[in-house]
Amino acid sequence: MEWQPDPQGLQQVLQLLKDSQSPDTATQRAVQQKLEQLNQYPDFNNYLIFVLTRLKSEDEPTRSLSGLILKNNVKAHYQSFPQGVADFIKQECLNNIGDASPLIRATIGILITTIGSKGELQAWPELLPQLCNLLNSEDYNTCEGAFGALQKICEDSSEMLDSDALNRPLNIMIPKFLQFFKHCSPKIRSHAIACVNQFIIGRAQALMDNVDTFIEHLFALATDEESEVRKNVCRALVMLLEVRIDRLIPHMHSIIQYMLQRTQDADENVALEACEFWLTLAEQPICKEALSGHLIQLIPILVNGMKYSEIDIILLKGDVEEDEAVPDSEQDIKPRFHKSRTVTLQHEEDAAEEDEDFDDDDDDTLSDWNLRKCSAAALDVLANVFRDDLLPHLLPLLKGLLFHPDWVIKESGILVLGAIAEGCMQGMVPYLPELIPHLIQCLPDKKALVRSIACWTLSRYAHWVVSQPPDQYLKPLMTELLKRILDGNKRVQEAACR
Repeated sequence: MEWQPDPQGLQQVLQLLKDSQSPDTATQRAVQQKLEQLNQYPDFNNYLIFVLTRLKSEDEPTRSLSGLILKNNVKAHYQSFPQGVADFIKQECLNNIGDASPLIRATIGILITTIGSKGELQAWPELLPQLCNLLNSEDYNTCEGAFGALQKICEDSSEMLDSDALNRPLNIMIPKFLQFFKHCSPKIRSHAIACVNQFIIGRAQALMDNVDTFIEHLFALATDEESEVRKNVCRALVMLLEVRIDRLIPHMHSIIQYMLQRTQDADENVALEACEFWLTLAEQPICKEALSGHLIQLIPILVNGMKYSEIDIILLKGDVEEDEAVPDSEQDIKPRFHKSRTVTLQHEEDAAEEDEDFDDDDDDTLSDWNLRKCSAAALDVLANVFRDDLLPHLLPLLKGLLFHPDWVIKESGILVLGAIAEGCMQGMVPYLPELIPHLIQCLPDKKALVRSIACWTLSRYAHWVVSQPPDQYLKPLMTELLKRILDGNKRVQEAACR
């Protein structure tokens, strides 16, 4: 007999789900207590899955919330679920992965992955074959729901999927995913690439056996109209550059041309993925040979990417409009210990300095790795590869930027000057007697972001400054820097102290 809910119990659970959406703290506390009580009853989890998968008359947020509470229960107590409850939940998930609502499909996908990550992939042998089978469904929702779940499983359990413990299901899954690169739905194409991408860095054998087909399929999707697809194509090529550069070298000229276009993509997420390519290429021995002929195109693109975007400027309103009138909060004056943030792939080292120096540590709005930081980090590492050979492409641009009347463009020029300091130091020395006084003049600029970046760039040339007669540059620099330590803007104070 299939489990059926008690109508009164079901009403109680629904009421609890409604209450848990209340903003009132006392109600929230009562809900928490009630949840703890109900968790003593194993079939409470049956009610939760029933609301998620069967109660289509209920609103989506309530159904999804039911699934998320169940997910938390699975995380905390799955090992103690009675077999009947576990089986009912698994069956309901697989039967309803094609729900008409994208939110419910995604919630079921999260639930499936959570069960799988509890070491249950081995105890649920029908899961992967059934999901792969559902990909063939004529019904779009079923295919998309199954792919969404598979993508989450690939993200969470990539090593397990390539292990003998499960009889290496990747041998079937990778060729299957590759078939969907040509699917008519952009969402499905995007899922398919995202699934395969999980296995590049680990060099999964099943993918290495199909790597040429994979690359061919990626090229076919290079100009896909869907930005999510283009983003996943760029991500794949960046990772392949690290693990199978031998397969990309014959196509390197076309790939570079493609990445030059994508680094200027209208979608910033695509542009950011493409910009990672230059960081990764700079670490490869073939970088100099592969990129020499393309610097004339690449350098202006990277420089352009180093400007604050309109969104950045809106988010940084306090630093753009000045914040002298805002009193220091406790958060501002407590000591902080700086550590670099995690950056996509493994460019933590390359970007650590920029990531820390371009950004206020507690400025959550801009703490993410973005196109500006990635462009600056790429220029920095390329300056270390090409040294002074970079300057003929850069100096004509730099003059126009550094003396530009628009503060956003001037600020990006100062950032460029700082980014190349390490790699191009020798070639920059003849220009420093003119540039250092200009940077010192930027220290009292009326825009806080110009003042803070000028502090950072001057720090990158400090070793040259101190090697000159002290009256020439060091004294005027110290005079201005000491004023910046008392700046009305906290971001500038911090940059000056560093």
